Amino acid sequence: MKRIIITTILSIAIFGAFAQTKKDSSMAVPDSVKRKSVNISLSVGDDDSHRWKDTTTYNDRSYPRFSFGITFSRFDLGLATLIDNGSFTLSPKNDFLRYRSWKTSNVGFDLVQMGVRFSPNFKIYLSGGFDWTLIRLREDITILPNQPVLTYRRDNIDYSKNRFSSTYLRIPLSFDFRTNENNEGKRAHIVFGPDGGLLLGGRVKQISKENGKQKIDDDYHFTKFRYGGFVRFGYGDMGIFAKYYFNDMFENSPDQKGLKNLSFGFTLGF
Repeated sequence: MKRIIITTILSIAIFGAFAQTKKDSSMAVPDSVKRKSVNISLSVGDDDSHRWKDTTTYNDRSYPRFSFGITFSRFDLGLATLIDNGSFTLSPKNDFLRYRSWKTSNVGFDLVQMGVRFSPNFKIYLSGGFDWTLIRLREDITILPNQPVLTYRRDNIDYSKNRFSSTYLRIPLSFDFRTNENNEGKRAHIVFGPDGGLLLGGRVKQISKENGKQKIDDDYHFTKFRYGGFVRFGYGDMGIFAKYYFNDMFENSPDQKGLKNLSFGFTLGF
């Protein structure tokens, strides 16, 4: 996952620098030319920011204004929590999933978005990106791949790391309300909406003296399509987020029925 994040950031930085150079070397658009109402852009953070932004067609000031572009926004870094049929305490059937709370995390970001701004203070946009839930297991067990239900094996090994994770393509629909800019050029945001996700894969990653580093990939009965809701509050480029998924974390595994996922933490880039 670290490789994906670093590669993504470097790629966007290089492309953004190239796009900005291209923009600076082009001729200015005369005021007499009517500007189109659609733009395609590369941006980081707020859609009105001029950082790392290559606007290939130009907006007039009328509304609605449509946009589509590559972005690196809404970088979420927080904690993930399992909720077992409404309880934060795991039931005996799910006790093997006991996890280290401060090392069980959620990471995600958006890479593409399209939207409609209806006013300076309100926008709706659909975006796409990646989302990881990384569960740091307490027990010395191995979640087994290719099983009819979620199955584990107890090991006589002391794992220094035993991580059980899922990767999703996230597709949130955002309703973004923001204030006017203050004297510092910053705004307050409240963003909320439904969030869908398509499973890309699951993984068990273990580190031990006996076996070194091991990675085993499988779907591990993670639900193929998850759906839920999210909310973000922020000021400037920084904020906090919460995400909750309405359907179960696992499917076709009866003992895990009612086990759901809640995440919350810090977010960067509105």
